[in-house]
Amino acid sequence: MQSDYQITGEAGRPLRGRLAPSPTGALHLGNARSFLIAWLSIRSRGGTVVLRMEDLDHPKVKPGAADQALADLRWLGLDWDEGPDVGGPHVPYVQSQGVDHYAAARDRLLAKGLIYPCVCSRTDVEAAQSAPHAGEDGPRYPGTCRDRFASFDEAAATLPVGRLPAWRFRAPDEEIGFVDGFCGEISANVAERDGDFVLARHREGAGYMLGVVVDDARMGITEVLRGDDLLPATPRQLLLYRALGLAAPAFVHVPLVVGPDGRRLAKRHGDTRIATLREQGMPPEQVVGMLANWCGWAALGESIKPADLIKRFDLCKLPKEPVVLAV
Repeated sequence: MQSDYQITGEAGRPLRGRLAPSPTGALHLGNARSFLIAWLSIRSRGGTVVLRMEDLDHPKVKPGAADQALADLRWLGLDWDEGPDVGGPHVPYVQSQGVDHYAAARDRLLAKGLIYPCVCSRTDVEAAQSAPHAGEDGPRYPGTCRDRFASFDEAAATLPVGRLPAWRFRAPDEEIGFVDGFCGEISANVAERDGDFVLARHREGAGYMLGVVVDDARMGITEVLRGDDLLPATPRQLLLYRALGLAAPAFVHVPLVVGPDGRRLAKRHGDTRIATLREQGMPPEQVVGMLANWCGWAALGESIKPADLIKRFDLCKLPKEPVVLAV
C-alpha cells in the first residue's frame, strides 16, 4: 500500500529545535559536531533551542555523565533557552522524570489496539531502550507475540522474575515517506523492513522510540537535526506521530564523523572526548574551528566561536559523505 503521509515541515509554527544528549557516555567530537550543526540551524533563523536529557537507556546511564554533557556543551559555546538547568514551560526536560507522559501515550496506543506485549529476545528488547542506529536493528521481527497475550501482566507472568515484556507497535503494511532537509526524499515500508518494532521495555512505555516522539511533540519541536545513523528510525517515529495524532517535526539527517573503519566514533577509535581536549588545554574556539572545518564553514586551523559561525551556516556546504577521523 502507498501512504500519502509526507512530512516537509510545519509552516506557521514557531521554530524550535533541540539538543538531546544521552548520559550513557562522554560527549565526543562526533556528537559535538552534530550538536553544533543543530544549534546553528536554529540560531541562524532566530529560533528557540531546547536541551533535553535522554536518560531512558537505564542500564547504560553513567553517574555524572549528564552534568558533564551540559558542561562540555557550554564550554564549546553552545547555549539553550529551555532545559533541565534553566527550566521552561515544558518540564520535565529530563526524560526519566516524564514517565507519566509516556504512560498516557501508551494508553492511547493500547486503546487503539496498536501495541502489544512481547516476550521475545531480551537482546533485541534491551537494544531498543536506546536510540536505534543504522546497522544495529537485527532481523525483521516475525510477529511471534502478536495476539498472544491478553495483557502486559499475562505476558510478564511467563518471564523470570526481574524481566519485563516489551511493548511492540503493529507496523502497517504501507510505504511511509518524508522529505529530509539534507537527504531529500526518503521512504520505507516498516512492516516489510522491520516488522512490529519495539517501543520500550518498560510497563509505562518509557523507552527511546516512544519517549522521543512524545517529548518532541509536547515541547513543540519543529526541527529534529541529528546524525544520519538515525535515519532508519524516522519512518517508525512518523507512524507513532500519526497514531497519536501529533504534529511531526521536519527532519534533517547529517553525515557522521566516523573512524577509519567507517563506523561511528567509539572507544575503539581512541579518546575523542571533549572533556579530554579540555584537560589537554585545547581552547574551545580551536575545537569549534575544527568541527566547522569538517562542515565546510571554516578554514583549516581557524579558531572560532559558535556565535561567529551563525552567519556562515549553510547546509549546502556540508559534505555529503561522513567525515573520517584519522586516529
